[in-house]
Amino acid sequence: MKHWLETRAVLDRLSEARRAGSRAALATIVRVKGSAYRHEGAKLLVVEDGRTAGNVSGGCLEQDVREVALQVIRSGHSEVRNYCSGSDEIAAWDLGMGCDGQVDLLIEPVLEDRSEVRARLDQRAPFAVCTALPAAALSRAPEAGRRLLVDAISAAGDLGSRDLNAQATARAREFLGEERSGITELGDRSVFIESLMPPPQLVLFGAGDDARPLAQFASDVGFRVIVVDKRPAYLTVERFPAAAALVDSRADALERRLTLDPTCYTVVMTHSFFDDQAFVRLLLPSAVSYIGMLGPRQRTERILQILGRERPLDPSQRDRIYGPVGLDIGTDGAEQVALSVLSEILSVRSGRRARSLRDREVPIHADDE
Repeated sequence: MKHWLETRAVLDRLSEARRAGSRAALATIVRVKGSAYRHEGAKLLVVEDGRTAGNVSGGCLEQDVREVALQVIRSGHSEVRNYCSGSDEIAAWDLGMGCDGQVDLLIEPVLEDRSEVRARLDQRAPFAVCTALPAAALSRAPEAGRRLLVDAISAAGDLGSRDLNAQATARAREFLGEERSGITELGDRSVFIESLMPPPQLVLFGAGDDARPLAQFASDVGFRVIVVDKRPAYLTVERFPAAAALVDSRADALERRLTLDPTCYTVVMTHSFFDDQAFVRLLLPSAVSYIGMLGPRQRTERILQILGRERPLDPSQRDRIYGPVGLDIGTDGAEQVALSVLSEILSVRSGRRARSLRDREVPIHADDE
């Protein structure tokens, strides 16, 4: 979920290095087998003076990858490196890879401008970056690193041939639809397709003090946070430094200013019964995936009864309402409530029933839930 924002941060650091005249290499996870700490697309930028940005493990692979990246900067040739734990699960975890994991990284000198990729990350449309890989792990290939940018309607760049471009474009659009990244074999070439999906939005209706930790925590895990309130004095960067947008608006003037689609999650927490009612009235007919309502169950039911008399609620609308909001983990204070709420949102987003990992009978990263 943080892929989009992390990639933007790494490319910003890359731009700074290029403006300063410094050479750099970029390490990207292109394949994971088994359980791993990071997944395909995670990046580590290494500047020739040794500075880094991003990460590709829990901290234990970075030193070796940094040394390889410095070699790549000097040679000007891309490399693919494999880090494999074997079957020792404890050793795998100690290496930062997870249990019985194997991680392949493409480590390439950054010789060309990446501004077009960076510009797309300021928009909210999904796209994919297709990168030609060396022929085999541990090989060196100056031609590796050709790139093709693909979205739903266009493709720009070149992987070396018209046929390869066409195949990669078609496959990349499949990856976008499935929200995944990975290596695909196209004829005699291996191409890493990195799918970049805009981060989900969390809209907080209410800018009280209890919204502040929720905004910060949500931003930290990868949400694009928007805070809405009718009190301008509450909507300040100092109070919400992690918010992508602060919207001064009442519910009746908001519909044209927000995109309320299935990638949007919301929490209604104004502490005003009538303001909460107005925002829920706005949200119920929308396509948002989650409507969290702060406060006692009786308060939520009263709001829904009033709105139900205006227009009967269908089951799909009720299913999206979570009130009282949050998981039942036992909370005391705004920070703990924020953790409870955010955990519930992540559970809803992943389609998983929240429970302790020790009770899970299949691997953590299994796709069956």
